Amino acid sequence: MPTRRDVRAMLLALPHAEEVVVPSWGDQPTFRVHGKIFALLGHSAPTVCLKATRDDQAALIDENPDVFRVPPYFGRWGWIDVVFDLVDPDELAELVAEAWRLTAPKGVVAEYDRGGSAG
Repeated sequence: MPTRRDVRAMLLALPHAEEVVVPSWGDQPTFRVHGKIFALLGHSAPTVCLKATRDDQAALIDENPDVFRVPPYFGRWGWIDVVFDLVDPDELAELVAEAWRLTAPKGVVAEYDRGGSAG
């Protein structure tokens, strides 16, 4: 089972990813690529909120509602809350990468896909 530290490392391992704490959100840790958010770590729960499509959100929740949930505020745009105490680590890694891909500039994603560091 991934820990909060594992999830944070996974998020920051992606090209151009950075952690930005938002004081007005109660010091919410957000993870961004080129200034755009692709993930948020939960404050009081072992969750990570990831950018996703509405179709992926629906499929994941249908597949396993104990692991995947509609997050408040971001859920209406397709984002997904993932309980990292319950999720398969490989599936979490895929979801993190997809959240980053949905957010990163196309050129950065293309460079990463070619095996470059993109950064």
